[in-house]
Amino acid sequence: RKAAVNTMTDTLQAPATSGSPAGRSADADAGGRTRRIRHPLGRNPLGLLFSAPYLVFVLVVFAYPVGYAFFIAFHDFFFAAPGAQVDRPFVGFENFVTAFSDPAVIRSFGNVAVFLIINVPLTVVLALVLAAALNKVVHFRTFLRVSYYVPYVTASVAVVGVWLFLFSGGGFVNSLLGPLAPDPSWLINDQLAMPTIAIFVTWKQLGFYILLYLAALQGVPKELYESASTDGAGAIRSFFSVTVPGVRPATVLVLLVSTVTGANLFTEPYLLTGGGGPNGASASPVLIMYQKGLQQGQPDVAAAIGVVLVFVVLIIALLQNRFAGGDER
Repeated sequence: RKAAVNTMTDTLQAPATSGSPAGRSADADAGGRTRRIRHPLGRNPLGLLFSAPYLVFVLVVFAYPVGYAFFIAFHDFFFAAPGAQVDRPFVGFENFVTAFSDPAVIRSFGNVAVFLIINVPLTVVLALVLAAALNKVVHFRTFLRVSYYVPYVTASVAVVGVWLFLFSGGGFVNSLLGPLAPDPSWLINDQLAMPTIAIFVTWKQLGFYILLYLAALQGVPKELYESASTDGAGAIRSFFSVTVPGVRPATVLVLLVSTVTGANLFTEPYLLTGGGGPNGASASPVLIMYQKGLQQGQPDVAAAIGVVLVFVVLIIALLQNRFAGGDER
């Protein structure tokens, strides 16, 4: 009988502690403390763990150099022996004034503007058209896709040698054009050097952007093409009404990547025109940074050019993201 009474007493007392408002509040506080202790890094700490190596990579390879470049741009900076203690006073915008007082720097920004005006639209149009065509190919699909991608992974030095053979004064292209060939020739012509480099870069990198568009095309529903065909739309109308809107996110990505890549142009003018010739007509800002920072011993001026280039590219990227449909707000 005593055991039964004790059991009934425990049963009656249990709701009094856990069912009362105070009991529920205590349980909630305990549960909140448990969740906070259990998830101090968010709801999915495993994802943060997996992304940590790339985060470290970005901080070490990108964030730190960019921050240090900002420091150099606003100080009287020069290279010194390792461990040497030298004074690097703050000079404000003096390095920027020095940099943009040089006509070669101003011209380099104009050169890269010409490059981007030719390269970026040509890349978007050709990559999208060729990707849409390759997406419908049945036979030799793998062979064609690899053929377009091979130039992208081929060493620039080897490809530049081929283009020098094609576009030199006595090269294949001039021999084919005959009296229509430009004089001076393509890569030593003030007006044609940078457009020729833009076409070369477009051709070399086209395979990468074709792959981006091919991946995006796999996400466009086939039913949309069937509906367009039912409504009487032909191939061209389906392309502009279904394909182009369907791959808009990929188009924004192609615009951003091609712009950033083009703004950092260095290897092609360095190899094709011997370092920005003729007379600086193909010099890019990054090439001028290399010349001033390493060849002329002015790293602070070179850093100032780099800082301005970063802001210019950011502004262009924001405008592209806004007007090309990347910003849905």
